[in-house]
Amino acid sequence: MKLSRIKALSIVAIGLACGHTAMAGTFSLGASALMDTSPYKGVDTRYYPVPIINYEGDDFYFRSLMAGYYLWKDDSNKLSLTAGYQPFGFKPSKSDDDQMKRLDKRRGTAMAGLAYSHNEEWGTIRTAVLGDVLDNSNGIIADATYLYTFKQDNWSLVPGVGVTWNSANQNKYYYGIDSNESRRSGLDSYKPSSGFDPYVELSARYDITQDWQAFFTGRYIRLSSEVKDSPMVNKSYTGVVWTGVTYTF
Repeated sequence: MKLSRIKALSIVAIGLACGHTAMAGTFSLGASALMDTSPYKGVDTRYYPVPIINYEGDDFYFRSLMAGYYLWKDDSNKLSLTAGYQPFGFKPSKSDDDQMKRLDKRRGTAMAGLAYSHNEEWGTIRTAVLGDVLDNSNGIIADATYLYTFKQDNWSLVPGVGVTWNSANQNKYYYGIDSNESRRSGLDSYKPSSGFDPYVELSARYDITQDWQAFFTGRYIRLSSEVKDSPMVNKSYTGVVWTGVTYTF
């Protein structure tokens, strides 16, 4: 599985898993297609097939590339220790830009921390704080989202709005340019600070039968000025669309 596909899958898996209620003991398999856009110069929108493997237990869950253990779980609250592979990486060889090809590779990393969600009739609050545990970026990510679920018969629709905070180390590693890279590439040196990336998302599910479901998840992210001002970036946004079918056992 290529890096950009893993990055996008990590993002949308959170929205899909939290956007729909899962019963304990639920196990599902599926097939899907994914589209993601990259903010990096010279990197095109990509399309990929993606297999799906999800499990929801009383104490443990697995959602694509994320897994967690519940510390607290009731009808309204879920608090868990969570970990997953969430690369925001960059491979110079994947860019069509000659200057970008001379930069260093940005590696993906494993992130771990706490995730919490609170459900009421007025909606769901979803939060997470994750830190790099492989010493690649040494960064921290904090995320907060509000979602509201519309349900009728065999379909559900879950729009949401949120914001992600990326620490200075996180932005520096993935969007900064040091003096050595600047000399090689001709791009200006750049050292970003922390920043907030607001986003909107939409998840939908249609129950074809009792066991078969079709789903759609999308997210549009508005990049912070700290990211947009990087010489590595030529967009003010990034986005992900994921759609497919699953079978629940």
